[in-house]
Amino acid sequence: MSGAGGDAAGAREPGAGASGAEAGRKAAFSPLLGAGVRLGSGVSFGAYVVVHDGTELAEGCAVGDHAVLGKRPRLARHSVAHGTGGELPGLRVGAGASIGTGAVVFAGAQIEEGAIVGDQAFVRERSVLGAGSVIGRGSVVENDVRVGARVRVQSNVYLTAGTVVEDDVFVGPGALTTNDHTMARHAAGPDAGSPLRGALLRRACRVGGGAVLTPGVEIGEEAFVAAGAVVTRDVPARAVVMGVPARVVSQVPEGDLLERWR
Repeated sequence: MSGAGGDAAGAREPGAGASGAEAGRKAAFSPLLGAGVRLGSGVSFGAYVVVHDGTELAEGCAVGDHAVLGKRPRLARHSVAHGTGGELPGLRVGAGASIGTGAVVFAGAQIEEGAIVGDQAFVRERSVLGAGSVIGRGSVVENDVRVGARVRVQSNVYLTAGTVVEDDVFVGPGALTTNDHTMARHAAGPDAGSPLRGALLRRACRVGGGAVLTPGVEIGEEAFVAAGAVVTRDVPARAVVMGVPARVVSQVPEGDLLERWR
């Protein structure tokens, strides 16, 4: 890695425009840029940012202090997160996206236009964050997760591998998804196959704080999962569920549907 490169000419770094001793001091905080990094115009960096090889940041992106972009995974021998094999492409970050302080975003991920990855969030390889979506502080997006457009994921949420979140979904703080009914009692290794099944959150559904979604459940379009619920079976569209295990208690009223609030 190096501190500068021809492809990075459009970036704004700490110390730009300074002179003398001040410039020298601020240059120490400049981002560490790997080979083949490509930066659009107006990209800004905080202090001590690391951008790994092959990462692309489109125009107007903002990267907070101590963020790590394009990190390559180092997987355990028994991990089922090896994907289809082959080399991961570089991280792609769309125009106007924001990466928070201390966030880690892996190679092979795609952050689309105007999306926000909050402070200390963690986004794994082959995951996609749709345009205008937000991943809250300290939340984890595991490998092979698909998050649609305009999704709001609050703080300390865990989206397990294979989860699909459609457009306009809300996920409350501390909610988590799971994907392994066997809890690691399955064949090991990248070629052994996997029983893992992430949750499917349909368009405009809402999941309350602290809710737990068990492996493979589907939350229907415009459904509402109350805070603290443990969802063990599919939730129908527009159903309101609560409790442990979650049960249908009512229907989402017309006045609460997404189109009434746009």
